[in-house]
Amino acid sequence: MPAGYSFRPRLWALALAGAACAAGVLLGNWQLRRADEKRVALPRVAVEGEFLPRYTVYLDNKTRRGRAGYEVVTPLRIRGASSSVLVNRGWIEAGRTRDVLPEVRTPAGELRIEGLALPRLERVMAVGQPATGKLRQNLDLAAFAQETGLALEPRVIEQHSDSADGLARDWPPHETGAEKSEGYALQWYSLAALAVVLFIVLSFRKN
Repeated sequence: MPAGYSFRPRLWALALAGAACAAGVLLGNWQLRRADEKRVALPRVAVEGEFLPRYTVYLDNKTRRGRAGYEVVTPLRIRGASSSVLVNRGWIEAGRTRDVLPEVRTPAGELRIEGLALPRLERVMAVGQPATGKLRQNLDLAAFAQETGLALEPRVIEQHSDSADGLARDWPPHETGAEKSEGYALQWYSLAALAVVLFIVLSFRKN
């Protein structure tokens, strides 16, 4: 204790610090629960149907182990239904020029696709108007449905099963947002600790 000072806390300061500390701890705990919820594994699904290769799209600027390439997306008409679902089938290395896209084998007939159900395809920053050809930066479900006339389900399947098409399916991990919630939790806990420290420091008064 500093010479000439004594610890004499004020009641209102104690109440204010206690409230701030409790609020910080509660909000920090809430953010940690949010992080746990976001960490829940994405649902695995299986769907049977037939690919529609005429609508295949190549998503540009997708790299694997430092090599440039494309992710190949093809609608799958679901068996026994009038709707289709977009399937991100995998990755293929780009050729020497983007003027000629690499050929992708598409299995004919009905098949079973297994993978992860995603709410959307990952978006990247793009300049200018969205492309409408085979090669694109992004693919929006609603816009693509309107463009093609297909009744698309509001989800995308990231394929994990093999289809003997030569595509690589070593998918990178998905961002769930859990790390951001953990960062917010740390901030709230820090504010709670700061409230305690300030209360202690400001409670020392001259005798």
